[in-house]
Amino acid sequence: MGLSHGYGPAASESQATALLLDAVDQGVDFFDTAALYGNGANEALVGRVLAPHRQRIVLASKCGLNHPDTGLARRIDGRPETIRASCEASLTRLGTDVIDLFYLHRLDREVPIEDSVGAMADLVQAGKVRAIGLSEVSASTLRRAHAVHPVAAVQSEYSLWTRNPEIAVLDACRELGVSFVAFSPLGRAYLTTKLIDTSRLAEADMRRSMPRFDVMNYAANLRLLDRFVPLVEEAGCTGAQLALAWLLNRAPHIVPIPGTTNLAHLHENLGALNVPMGPDMMAKLNRLFDPDAVSGPRYNTKTQAEIDTESF
Repeated sequence: MGLSHGYGPAASESQATALLLDAVDQGVDFFDTAALYGNGANEALVGRVLAPHRQRIVLASKCGLNHPDTGLARRIDGRPETIRASCEASLTRLGTDVIDLFYLHRLDREVPIEDSVGAMADLVQAGKVRAIGLSEVSASTLRRAHAVHPVAAVQSEYSLWTRNPEIAVLDACRELGVSFVAFSPLGRAYLTTKLIDTSRLAEADMRRSMPRFDVMNYAANLRLLDRFVPLVEEAGCTGAQLALAWLLNRAPHIVPIPGTTNLAHLHENLGALNVPMGPDMMAKLNRLFDPDAVSGPRYNTKTQAEIDTESF
C-alpha cells in the first residue's frame, strides 16, 4: 500500500520497481495489494513489475472497498455484481489470468456475508481466483463465510500494540484451518522506535487522522517504547526485527506482511527471521504491550464504524 498511498507521496516508479524486484531476489514470494491502493495504481504497478516472476509468487488483492475505475469516493460495496466487476478490473490491472488470494476488503453490512462469499466462490469455480479471504472481520462473520466456501485467510491489523485479534479471531482461524495475515505488524512505524515526533508526518499521511498518533496519546505511547528499547537491546536486534520476531513466534498460522518503500528497511525486516525468540522474551513483550497499556483507538470514529471486529 505504502508504495502508492497512505503515508505521504507515492514512491517513484524507479523506487517502487527496485524495491519489488529486490524483494523477489531476497526470496519474498507473497505480495499483497488491493483495488483501493492508489485507486488501482498499486495493482497496475505490482502486475507490471512482477509479471516476469508471476509463477514464483503468491499474488493477493482485495475488492469491495471502492470503485477505482469510476473515480467515485471510497465506499464499502460487497454486492455480488460489484465483486465480479472488481475481479475483472483487478485481473486486467494485475496483468494475470488468476488471482491467488482474493479478499473482501471490508464487510458490507447491507449485504449478507453469504452473498458476498457466494460471488467469490463463483470466481473460484470460474478459475479467476484460487482462494478467497476476508479482511477485518469478526470470528462470527468468519464462521458464516467459511460455511459457504472455505476461507483461506483473514487479514487484520495485528502487532504488539494492536492485540484485538487475540479476543476471538486468532482462535477461530486456528480451529478452521485459516491463515491469519497480520497487516501493519510494525504498528505503522511505532514499533521501529524511530517515529518520535508525529508532527513531522506528511500532510497526506493517514496517521494524522488516527487517534493513537495524536499528540496526547502518542506521548503516552512513547513511554511504552522507553521500556521496549531495553528489550530490543537485550535481543541484539532492531525494534522492527523484535516486533516481527514476536509475530513469527506467536503461532504457525500467523503471516506478518510488513510494508516499506525503503530498501534498507526491507532488508532489516527480513532480518527478523534470524532473531531468536525464547519464551522469556515472549512473556516480557506480552506484559509490556498489554492492550490496556496502549493509549487511543486504532481509527477515528467514522473509520472504526466500518470494522467488523469484536473490540475496537
